[in-house]
Amino acid sequence: MSINTSNDEFVPFETTLFVRDHCLCLHTQRAARMLARRFDEALRPLGLKSGQFSLLMSLNRPQPPTLGSVAELLAMDRTTLTANLKPLERDGLIEVRPDNEDRRARRLVLTEKGCALLARAVPIWTKTHLDIESRLAAGSADRLRTDLTALLRDDDEKNH
Repeated sequence: MSINTSNDEFVPFETTLFVRDHCLCLHTQRAARMLARRFDEALRPLGLKSGQFSLLMSLNRPQPPTLGSVAELLAMDRTTLTANLKPLERDGLIEVRPDNEDRRARRLVLTEKGCALLARAVPIWTKTHLDIESRLAAGSADRLRTDLTALLRDDDEKNH
């Protein structure tokens, strides 16, 4: 099927069906929302959402990361990351500190309370993750990760 790309003032329903069935963006968004709901539900007893778990996990490093490196890892702009950090900081799970060598830079520190919460969350994440992966065909989870990583790498190369 070809997509109507003329300047007509309407889009044929067949085009809607084609996009519904083939759009990688739509399929990825739907899957991401479903995955986030599953992890949100699993982590709810700890008072965490999936995005907060990912953010806390991204801070679990030998040396506290900079705000910029975390934003890059999570593919977020700094403003969105800063907004997502505020509740974690308010709850005493993280601290935002100036960098010792570059006072303009900020380091994100996982507090003792944040480490303890993350340690309680990891077994829940592991169980949920294994359950989701078990529903996929053998090897397809690895292939999906590889393909998504390739898309991110291609995007990074275009933007740098």
